[in-house]
Amino acid sequence: MAHELADEDLAELDPEDLLREVNDQAEAEARLLAAVEINYVDGVLVMRNAAMDEDVNAGQDVVLEDIVAGPSDDQIAADEDGPLAADTDTIDSFTDDEEDDSSDTTAEQVHQGRDIQGIPWDRLHFTREHYRQTRLRQYRNYTNVLPEDTNLYRDEILKACKPETTKGGRYYDFVRNSRAVQSNIVHFQLRNLVWATSRNDVFVTHENCISHWNPVTCKVTEVINLAGNTRCNRMQGISRVQISTLCVKEGIVAAGGFGGELVCRRLDSSALLYSGRVTHSENGITNGIEIFSSLQHGPCIMTSNNDAMLRVFSAETFKPITRVQYPWAVNYATMRPDSHLAAVVGDHTVTHLTDINSGATVAQLTAHRDFSFAAAWHPNGNMLATGNQDTTSVVWDIRHTSSPLAVLPGCMGAIRSLRFSSDGRYLAMAEPADFVHIYDVQSGFTQYQEVDLFGEIAGISFSPLADCFFIGISDMTYSSLIEFERWHPQQM
Repeated sequence: MAHELADEDLAELDPEDLLREVNDQAEAEARLLAAVEINYVDGVLVMRNAAMDEDVNAGQDVVLEDIVAGPSDDQIAADEDGPLAADTDTIDSFTDDEEDDSSDTTAEQVHQGRDIQGIPWDRLHFTREHYRQTRLRQYRNYTNVLPEDTNLYRDEILKACKPETTKGGRYYDFVRNSRAVQSNIVHFQLRNLVWATSRNDVFVTHENCISHWNPVTCKVTEVINLAGNTRCNRMQGISRVQISTLCVKEGIVAAGGFGGELVCRRLDSSALLYSGRVTHSENGITNGIEIFSSLQHGPCIMTSNNDAMLRVFSAETFKPITRVQYPWAVNYATMRPDSHLAAVVGDHTVTHLTDINSGATVAQLTAHRDFSFAAAWHPNGNMLATGNQDTTSVVWDIRHTSSPLAVLPGCMGAIRSLRFSSDGRYLAMAEPADFVHIYDVQSGFTQYQEVDLFGEIAGISFSPLADCFFIGISDMTYSSLIEFERWHPQQM
């Protein structure tokens, strides 16, 4: 990672020589390696080196070269009780005892030169730019259909992207990086774990608990504890839940679990509305949750599960309203505003538009080249964005589906989370790690702001008034919640 070691040198060294070389470079980098090894062996994460079926975690312990380079998409990280896989090379834990880097970072400190995440680049043996280029060069995007080597398809993907885009837009300004707000990820392909219900109410998941964060009081409050304690043991039908996905809307917080669980409660009550499994399939992960209002059924909860089923429940009685089966795992579904049409994506290259009343597929959208895990409707209901492991987000005008309106590329990885702002002005798309892109819809997706950081992205969320934007970072050392505030020209 340091300047003194070239990539070809790293490849030639055996593990013992490599460790000795790194230890000789700097004590800080030695601690960096030790921290990564300890965390992956004894802590929350355990790296494994194996060819991976998307839902199977099996393999051999990672070797030293993997610890130094970071895990690839073929390497699985698992906690003691369930799967946790890495979509990319995990950011190293930069540590130094000379100074306390655990404090929050403010906009004023950033203006004075501090890194937005508090990473002490001036005390490391490589610059931020050097590390960024190393990450871009070494990153391996996880795919199911496309070749493992990104170089074999990336150029072709980029040629298909449209329109021509320009980076440098200024739409949201950095406000604060809050280190007290930590997130963790249960499944590497599922990144909908951050929700904002106002600029002062943000919900995140950590250690199988859902917590509320108030940026004004800087206070974290537990909302639902699913970690298997006494309170959880009183839940009907389930005990400990590994939270795989989250949704907070209509005054309801809903969590999905790795075992097909669904747990819901109202924000104005401490009592649970529902706790149980929506499926008993051994491969029934709750991949996504959508809360929406139906003219016919009132508030509803829709779950997307790995058992190839889309389910809709009444949020008042939790009785099933409908369910639709697909020939592939359903990874995410989202309802068109004021409609009975759902956009459904999964372990397939095609996006389905499904009438949830009849279960019929009314249209199929074809543009992606791998599996999709994200979808979002524009507030006007005519524009749909989908995110795929082919490293693109495709934007459709569903009134004209012969070809996409736009094909927007990421920098290095799959597009795993998508959000339109409530006013329809912006589309935010998050990669698994390091990059979030905010596109100006009014410009025809020709202008965008890039947020460049380091770490796994647990989720993104606009506030309901689109006045704030939040990014959750999951990392062994620099886990945090990053807050942005909408920029207005008069602020100049």
